[in-house]
Amino acid sequence: MRLFHFSDDPGIVAFEPRPVRIPSARAPGREWLNGPLVWAIDADHDFMYLFPRDCPRILLWAKPETLETERRRWLGEWRAAAFIERQWMERLSAETIHRYEMPTEGFENLDDAGMWVARRRVIPMERTTILRLDQEFAPRGVELRVVDSLRPLKNLWSTSLHVSGIRLRNARDWE
Repeated sequence: MRLFHFSDDPGIVAFEPRPVRIPSARAPGREWLNGPLVWAIDADHDFMYLFPRDCPRILLWAKPETLETERRRWLGEWRAAAFIERQWMERLSAETIHRYEMPTEGFENLDDAGMWVARRRVIPMERTTILRLDQEFAPRGVELRVVDSLRPLKNLWSTSLHVSGIRLRNARDWE
């Protein structure tokens, strides 16, 4: 298993635990996830962070219980799909991000969309610079879909697919 952290900062020597910038509503007993942590994503889900930091996006993939009709309708032959608004496409193709590979020791699996957390300082093992983010999805089996607005996709949360929304507060007309 490989774990990564993505950043626009090319000079991170160590990741210090810090609270999230904007706390989320957490299930009872999981409020600690808003506290000081170092976050990482596993290799299977790294496509979720191949975006400029503030880019709103909706990501989906099939779960074991996903209905075949929904899988075919929304994914076709792809293993996952990533939706972004058209206004972000230029930044997606022009921005550079850095993928830091993290040691696995000390990380706890959240059993949620490939996310892992550490409660201590983490020294990355390697940094890789990624250019042309728009070209990173297809090799991972992820279809990048550009839409005028993410808002019409709100109904995806009522399907049997796994749906993740990131930075949706920055989406046009999200409310």
